[in-house]
This record gives sequence, structure tokens and C-alpha cells, in this order.
Amino acid sequence: MESVAVAVWPRRTGLIVTAVAVVLAVMILVGVRQGLLLAVGLGFGLTLEGLRFGFAGPWRAMILRREPSGMYAHLLAIGLVAVVALPLIAARNGELAGALAPVGWAMIGGAFVFGIAMQVVLGCGSGTLVNVGSGNPVSFAALPFFAIGSFAGAYHLFWWTDLGSLPAVGVSGWSGVAATLAALAAVAVVLHRCGAAGQRRLHTRHLVAACLVSALALANLVVAGQPWGVVYGLGLWAAKGATALGADLSGSAFWSASESVARVNENVLLDVTSLTNIGIMLGAYLVASWRRGALASRVPNLPLRAWIATAVAGLLLGYSSRLAFGCNVGAFFSGISTGSLHGWVWFAAAFAGSMLGVQLRPRLGLEPRQ
Repeated sequence: MESVAVAVWPRRTGLIVTAVAVVLAVMILVGVRQGLLLAVGLGFGLTLEGLRFGFAGPWRAMILRREPSGMYAHLLAIGLVAVVALPLIAARNGELAGALAPVGWAMIGGAFVFGIAMQVVLGCGSGTLVNVGSGNPVSFAALPFFAIGSFAGAYHLFWWTDLGSLPAVGVSGWSGVAATLAALAAVAVVLHRCGAAGQRRLHTRHLVAACLVSALALANLVVAGQPWGVVYGLGLWAAKGATALGADLSGSAFWSASESVARVNENVLLDVTSLTNIGIMLGAYLVASWRRGALASRVPNLPLRAWIATAVAGLLLGYSSRLAFGCNVGAFFSGISTGSLHGWVWFAAAFAGSMLGVQLRPRLGLEPRQ
């Protein structure tokens, strides 16, 4: 047993050295800011995979088993970020920006559909990246469709928003902190009352994850100048692929905008969301390799309808999250923690969708029926 443990350490040391070397290489070749953002993404991946923490799973646990611990952790992490982020954004207006977005019909519908799809594949935006990094074959199948869907959703975004939406509404400063914490506490009370007897406490693992995720989210805000997000980076990867294949994106108001054109044409490592997305996958890979020595690459024996459902759900995840101005990270977590009303509306609509999604998953052959 001791000789096996000794043999493991050279491999684990190599993983650490490789991760540090990749971050340093990005710092040297692209820039210090880009290297720091990759390191932040690594931190997210290490935390989410290392502590087995995410968004789809805790929502599923609350819906099916009335276990609120993971959702308590979401609320705690959002509150910790809000206490720092809202006054900081108010003091550094112009340097730092919140995740403000309008509430509209497309946004609400997009969040509802996203809630369904994320329970079908058991992964939101960050969860899908983590699962890919750790070698989950279902997420490997979903991710390219997620990226294509995000690209397509952005392509059509303004058509959908023209159906009707309100101006972006948000809170800021210390009054915003007070309002946000009060709303978070109210949701926590509801979760507590709805929780099953004996399951109403916050587990230590979730407490640690909440603290680490909030610290990393604040680091992302300070370094990137904007809150943590996922979906835009995935759509950008598909847009780059489309242009490489000769596609003309001038027909889209979103992708033909000067900022989008610049990002499509520049090095992907200059895009802040792409950097953290890559870091999340790399961090999850490091944890999986540290634990097992190899990725869990065995393809599950699923019926054809399950793989078709995975591809469709991936497309819907990407498309709907663009209409909803983000996923659990960009809309729910970052939206609420930086004062956007749309984050709360997104939460309600996506949770309602998740209640349907957990019922669909076994019917689509992705898990045994109870």
C-alpha cells in the first residue's frame, strides 16, 4: 500500500507543475491579466469538482428529496459576493460592471427552458464544463451542441428581445446590499420550511464551497472588470468555428457588432469568459486525474433516445441561456450578487423548469425509472 502511494506522488506532482506552467505560460505569452483569469478559472474547476458542488445537483436534491443544503450554499455565496461587489461597483463605476439585464418574455421563457434542459443532462453551464473536464461522456456529447446553441441564440437575440422587455433594473451600493441580503434570507426561510426533517442544515462541504466560490467570483470581478460568466465564451467558440468554415455573420446584429467582430477575430485567450471556461475544465481534469489517475471515460450504455435527448438538451441549454442573458452563473449567481432584478426572475423561471426537467430525465432513458 505504501509503495502504491509513493508511486502516485510523481504523477500528482506532475499535475501541479503542469497547471502552474500553463498559467505562467499564458501570463508570459498573452498577459498577466489573462494568466490570472485562467488561474481563477482553475480555482473554480478545482472547487466545483473537488467539493462535488454545482447548481443542477443541489436544485435536483431540493426538488426530489427536499435537501436544501446545496441551495443554502448558493444563497450564502451570492450574499458574500453582494456584500463586497455592490459597494465596489458603485465606487468604481466605469471600471467594474454588474450583470444587469432586462426582464422580458424571451428572458423568462429562456430561463424556464434552461431549467428543463440542465436537469436532463445534469449540468448547467459551469456544470457541463466541470463534467467535461472530469471525463463525463454525456457532457462531452452535450458541450458542442451547447456552444452551437449559444452561438445561434446570440445570432437571433435581438429578434427575441424585440418581442417585449422592460429596461434593466438593479440595486446598488449599501442599500442594494441590504435589499439583496433580505431577499436571500427570505428564500432561505422558504427552503428551510420546505426541507425534509433532518435535512435542513448546511453541510460543511457546501459551506466551504460557498466561501471558495464567492472569493473566486470576487477575484473574477476585480481582474476581469465584470462578473463571472460562462455562456458567452461557449458561443464565441462556435462563432470562431463558423467563420473559420467561411460563414458570414453580418446578418446578425449581435455578431456583426464591432465588439463581437473584434472578439471573433482575436486570440481566444484574450476573451475573459473563455479563459475562465478553459480554467474550469482544466481544474476539473486535475481533480479527476489526482483522484483516479485517469478520466472516467467509459461510455454509459444508454438507449439511442438518451443520446438524442442529450444533443437536443445541449442545443437548448445554449440557445435558451442566451435569450435569458445567462445561465446559473451569469444570470442567477452573478445577476443577483451584482444587483440585477433579472437574476431573481431567472431563478424563479429556471427552478420551475427544473421541476419539469427532473421528471423528464428518466423518461428519456438517462436514468432508471423509480
